Amino acid sequence: MKLEHLTLHNYRNYADVDTDFSPQINVLIGENAQGKTNLLEAVYVLALARSHRTNNDRELIRFGEDFARVNGRIGRSSGPMQLELVISTQGKRARVNQIEQPKLSQYLGRFNVVLFAPEDLAIVKGSPANRRRFINMEFGQMSPKYLYNLTQYRTMLKQRNAYLKQLKYHQAKDLVYLSVLSDQLAAYGAEIVSARETLLHQMAGFAAVIHSGITKGQEKLTFEYRTQVPSSARGDVKTAYKALQDLYSEHQSREIDQGTSLVGAHRDDVAFIVNGKDVANFGSQGQQRTTALAVKLAEIDLMKAQTGEYPVLLLDDVLSELDDTRQTHLLKAIQNKVQTFLTTTSLDGIAQEIIETPAVYHVQNGVLTADSAEA
Repeated sequence: MKLEHLTLHNYRNYADVDTDFSPQINVLIGENAQGKTNLLEAVYVLALARSHRTNNDRELIRFGEDFARVNGRIGRSSGPMQLELVISTQGKRARVNQIEQPKLSQYLGRFNVVLFAPEDLAIVKGSPANRRRFINMEFGQMSPKYLYNLTQYRTMLKQRNAYLKQLKYHQAKDLVYLSVLSDQLAAYGAEIVSARETLLHQMAGFAAVIHSGITKGQEKLTFEYRTQVPSSARGDVKTAYKALQDLYSEHQSREIDQGTSLVGAHRDDVAFIVNGKDVANFGSQGQQRTTALAVKLAEIDLMKAQTGEYPVLLLDDVLSELDDTRQTHLLKAIQNKVQTFLTTTSLDGIAQEIIETPAVYHVQNGVLTADSAEA
């Protein structure tokens, strides 16, 4: 999968961009606050119809304008595809090959990206909510079914929590209705837990190989999926559903007392274990960074396995955060395999001997200019 051509109009500090990209490595060079990250964000938004930096879509629209447009031509093994996203104060409109999509969910999954930014180094030691967000964003790209179940789960969770609050404050007392809500939440939750069990297992396999390569076989990385559903019940949707039903029955009184759902997929987490120890709590900073790098690179292989296409890799100033060993491993892993967009303030310090003939673009004050050698 490649982003062959990108057009921007009124996006952030870009008035207009209309450019082709290399199918291999594209390097965006510029000083800070010139628009390098904005361009990577635009590619991310084209794929996921949302920003990784803000929940306020108005911030994506150039100051003083009413709308922003992101348009891209995607090269896939099945043929080229045109994607367009228009962002306005009225919401978003998405088109695939000039055909408007009634729902954003029908647009998502057409174009897959993996973003690696400095803050992603905190996936390992960050909060469970950060790891759930990471899992949901990546698995949702790979599987429309996962995204659908996640959307339905969140809707049902909101309804159930609202009813639990009514029960807590004696504004309602129908426990049969609570049972109905619990049953529906368990149904969607079972689908999510089962999918996470499968996909995390696959990702762990890819990550272990990558991690072993970086550490020269001195360290072993494994994943530990932490969910309230017993391990024996996770692999099958029916058994996960029954386990969640039992959990809701067991915790019903406590949930009413607290007015919120205390069990379910929204409480899940994943731990990264290096040589038998949770690296978040007991690993060095170097071990945490190596683990984060292995996990992000494993995403690439997992997406290829799940979709049949390699995603586009977005590296937002991340090389400056990695030492020479990790930087070299990253660049070797992506060379001639994954189309990559890399932002940096300078090529100094980057293992240039590994990057073969990158396409270089200069970014200054919202203007993108291809290096004359690559034009």
